[in-house]
Amino acid sequence: MAPQAEQKVVGIDVSKDSLAACHRIEDKAQHLETENNKADFKQLLRRCGIDSLYVMEATGIYYLQLAYYLVEQGARVIVANPVIIKRYIQMHLGKGKSDRKDAQWIMRYGEQNQVACWQPEESVIVECRQLEQVIEQLIKQRTMVINSLEALERQPVVSSLAVKSLKQTLKMLEKQIKQLEDKLVVSLEMSFKKEMELLSSIPGIGRKTAAMLLLFYGGFRNMDNYRQLIAKAGLSPREYTSGTSIRGKVRITKMGGGLIRSKLFMCSFSAKKSNAACKVLYDRLVAKGKNGKLALIAVCNKLLKQAFAIVKSGVPYQADFANIKACKA
Repeated sequence: MAPQAEQKVVGIDVSKDSLAACHRIEDKAQHLETENNKADFKQLLRRCGIDSLYVMEATGIYYLQLAYYLVEQGARVIVANPVIIKRYIQMHLGKGKSDRKDAQWIMRYGEQNQVACWQPEESVIVECRQLEQVIEQLIKQRTMVINSLEALERQPVVSSLAVKSLKQTLKMLEKQIKQLEDKLVVSLEMSFKKEMELLSSIPGIGRKTAAMLLLFYGGFRNMDNYRQLIAKAGLSPREYTSGTSIRGKVRITKMGGGLIRSKLFMCSFSAKKSNAACKVLYDRLVAKGKNGKLALIAVCNKLLKQAFAIVKSGVPYQADFANIKACKA
């Protein structure tokens, strides 16, 4: 829902420990600074009112507790991408930086732009994201242990006790990773059974990747077209050319999810053989002289396009997928 012109807007600059809020009273900017905790959220709400529109940036995890609290109390909340706020300030030639100034700019952004209100994600998505973060940390630890083990075994004198200890640690990490990955997939299958079945019907996408797609895109609930999926994964092509003198290579943006990109890239090797539409696309690009990596990235995009159309239409993968009408906004 878009903000109404007459509605009071509260801009909030969120940091780990504090909040800087700005709102208008009789067209004059008023500032309030509080700590970032539930006790002070009540003070903010009393001061600015339940009927105000609260606007903040998606600053890591620090905005979440406030956003959840405000929505639970019945207030309307907008969570803006920090890049959008930064560009907005630059466009208006904003000078200097402080928490108060940032809060005022965020308030102005909320007053001048119509943006959909934020809603908390389903509990299963939030919990699975936490599992995913732990899995990523454990995978990093596993990589460090593997590297330490390889370095140790290349030395002229090797402690058998040190090797044994590292191997035990590696085994424990692999067991934990598998347990958490299985738990994550099962949790998503229970809550998104139909979507998991639809995504797993796509040749090249297995259960784990299907679960990762559902997790990354929030169950596809707020996705209006497949281009949003591609952009969020950082797989959109980015051209760097100007006039006749600058002819840079076309690369992907790499903004967004590195983990989902790596998962899709691994899936693309299987998809270019087993997925009819992906095979045609890959073969056509290679025949035109495109390098293999670029063709595989195109396959990743094709997989996302298929995933969006299949989830939104409710029709499982078919070999003549091109004949299925993709859902668009």
